[in-house]
Amino acid sequence: MFTSRYNAANNNRNDAMRPSIALQTHREAIREIALRHRVLNVRVFGSVLHGNDTDDSDLDLLVEPTSETTLMDIARIQVEVAKLLKVSVDVLTPNALPDKFRAQVMTEAIAV
Repeated sequence: MFTSRYNAANNNRNDAMRPSIALQTHREAIREIALRHRVLNVRVFGSVLHGNDTDDSDLDLLVEPTSETTLMDIARIQVEVAKLLKVSVDVLTPNALPDKFRAQVMTEAIAV
């Protein structure tokens, strides 16, 4: 079970942008970051997926760990994506999702 959160406010975020807009602009870079850190199937869920994100929203990413994925990989993905997009980012694996939301998130999440 892996989960990581990075607050872009720690990154001196001055130019607020909705996470959905930032995601559209940087999809390929996010996929490259994920692959570099040994995870598969990076997907988006939460407010960005549902189209109700705001400038203050975070970006929720779901990733599939491999046998080589470490907690440091998850943390690095989160930090690198947050720095790239200048938004707060949560990176979770399926086992890190709360039980009551897991099935819904796994069904709804879409590929980055």
